[in-house]
Parts: sequence; structure tokens; C-alpha cells
Amino acid sequence: MHRPSKTDIIPDAVQTPTRILLVDDDRRFCRLLQEYLHPMGFEVDLAHSGGDGLGLLAQGAYQAVILDVMMPGMDGIAVLGCIRRTTDVPVLMLTALGDETDRIVGLEMGADDYVPKTFSTRELLARLRAVLRRHKAAACRCAPKVDAQTLCAGALCLKPASRTARLGGVDLKLTALEFDLLVALVKSAGRVLSRDQLLNAVAGRNCEVFDRSVDVHISSLRKKLGDDPRAPVFIKTVRSVGYMFQHSGDLER
Repeated sequence: MHRPSKTDIIPDAVQTPTRILLVDDDRRFCRLLQEYLHPMGFEVDLAHSGGDGLGLLAQGAYQAVILDVMMPGMDGIAVLGCIRRTTDVPVLMLTALGDETDRIVGLEMGADDYVPKTFSTRELLARLRAVLRRHKAAACRCAPKVDAQTLCAGALCLKPASRTARLGGVDLKLTALEFDLLVALVKSAGRVLSRDQLLNAVAGRNCEVFDRSVDVHISSLRKKLGDDPRAPVFIKTVRSVGYMFQHSGDLER
């Protein structure tokens, strides 16, 4: 593993670290890669089993995952399947075998790229930056469109001026608090909002018990959106953190 060069390091990345998760049972390899990526502007959390990796992913907001295929117990393909049921976070797969079948299966299940473990660190860095750029570009294309009168995310349209909400052309009967919560979530689509941040977004509302009932209002809002909390299309719960409106450029009802 070569030392970072000036061509590797991007000054802006150093100022704003990109948080990624590395899941691999080879502890020495993990430490070396963590040390290599740190000066390039990456904050790398480590997990040494598939289960531990999924646990960390459920607790934190990661911008990418580097995932080894060959792990004892729960292998990388199984972990990838679990990841893709809950998030579209970019996943870069590592394999020691370079087997074409493994690569095809992983890519068909939603891996963003595949790198054999014979890679050079500079190749890994280039591929990691590439999947992050592609994901960011896709998120921008799918982000809610905002103008002075309408806030839209796919089939969901909100009009703050008239305080109306429509989903697939059907009016939604929302309370004032539900409407404000939904506006706050849609404006921050793809970013987790804590309960405190949601409280601040509706701070002008006179509701003495609201700070103790954010979850209740979110639950009611989900029902009106037809959202299943176990497989949400719109509002995702990020355990121990808060809620996130998921990016979507083509929501259908």
C-alpha cells in the first residue's frame, strides 16, 4: 500500500471528511486501508463481520460502503442484499477471487463497482471517488424541485403558500403540524433530520406537547402517505437519530 501523494489528496475533501464504512474480516488490511484513506479526506469506520457492518450502517449515516465478498458466516453478497432492502448507499465490493460469477451476482444485486483485492490503493481511491460522484449526480437529478410556489418530489407536490398537498393528483388531508413536518423533510430529502431539527422547523406552532410526540405525528403522516414503516417509500426512520425523506424522482402510486 503506497503512501498518499499530492495527486491523491483533494484539499476540499480534507476539510469536509467523507464518512464511509469498511466491512472486512481481515483486521490488518482494514487498518492499513483506514490509514491510507484518512489523509484523502475519508473518515473510515471498521466492521469485521457482516452482522457488525449492518449494525453500524443502521446507526450511522454513511456516504459509501466498502464490502468484502469472502467473509465467514454472513458473506458480502448476503450483506449487500440486506443493504439494498433499506438504502441506496454506494457499495464498492472487494473480492480475493476475481470470479466473474461473483461479480455478476453482486452487480445485479445492486453493487456500484467491483474491485479485486489485488488492487492498487490508487485504483481503489479512484473507483471510490467515481461511485461517490455518480451517486451525488443521481441524487441531484432526483432531488425535490423547489420554486416559490411548489415543492415537488415525484408524485408528491406541496404548495406552502396555500398549504396544500397532493399525491398522485389526490389531495392529502394533513394537519398544520403534519404539513410543516412534511415540508421540512422534503426540503432536506436525502438528509437525516433529528427530532430537535424537526421541532425547530415547526417552532412557530403553538403546541405544548409537540416535543413529546414527534413520532406520533410522523406515524400519522405516514398513514396518510400510504407509507409502510417496514419498507418506506417516503419517510425512513434512522434509528436513534431521526427521520429522512428519501430521494425519489419518480414516485408512483
